[in-house]
Amino acid sequence: MGSIEFEASRLGTKEHWDSVYSRELTSFKEIGDEGEVWFGEESVYKMVQWAAKHVPPSNDPMILDIGSGNGALLFSLFEDENYSPKLLYGIDYSEDAVILAKNIAQKRGAAEITFNICDFLSQDPPIADVRRTADSINTWDLLLDKGTYDAIALGEKDNLGRSSVFSYPSRAARLIKPGGFFLITSCNFTEQELRANFATEETGLLYHSSIKYATFTFGGQSGAKYSSIAFQKTTQ
Repeated sequence: MGSIEFEASRLGTKEHWDSVYSRELTSFKEIGDEGEVWFGEESVYKMVQWAAKHVPPSNDPMILDIGSGNGALLFSLFEDENYSPKLLYGIDYSEDAVILAKNIAQKRGAAEITFNICDFLSQDPPIADVRRTADSINTWDLLLDKGTYDAIALGEKDNLGRSSVFSYPSRAARLIKPGGFFLITSCNFTEQELRANFATEETGLLYHSSIKYATFTFGGQSGAKYSSIAFQKTTQ
């Protein structure tokens, strides 16, 4: 991995996200509020447009959203680009996030989207599509991450002093079928850092493309608020 390290933060704990989604689930039940769209609507739109171009719905791709939260990204794939809901999967380690996403799916007529509780760093995502192998390894045409890698990077270090995200790139890569893609959006890591962390010999991922955002200048340095980078799994 690249050399960047973050101090542990409450944002990197399951307790924090359980609290967030407990509040959002209560709010949904009381007033129908679907909760916050992390990184905003623009990031969702741009990721969905990238997917439609490079992994089109006409190919019936299997798509997994890692840390799906309230499901906003998957709902946009379904509603805006007509991806098959039966082939859209979301996982989150917060039970209330999964309950919230399922309730919103019912409301939006997208109940066929699958949401499951899963701790990505220690568990493989459940898979239920009868047309595919029951094994989730080398299954997915597209993996998505919008902020989950960022949150994990803020977790406690292991007993070897390594960041919680140390195992993330290899765990992600093993799920992607040869020729499949991984698309990640981050606010904590630059494009160069993401490329250094994910495009390695161990993962078999190669840099594919990036999504452009408006740039800003501060202190003589220019940059974008987010980095969205796509990687492709080698076919060998």
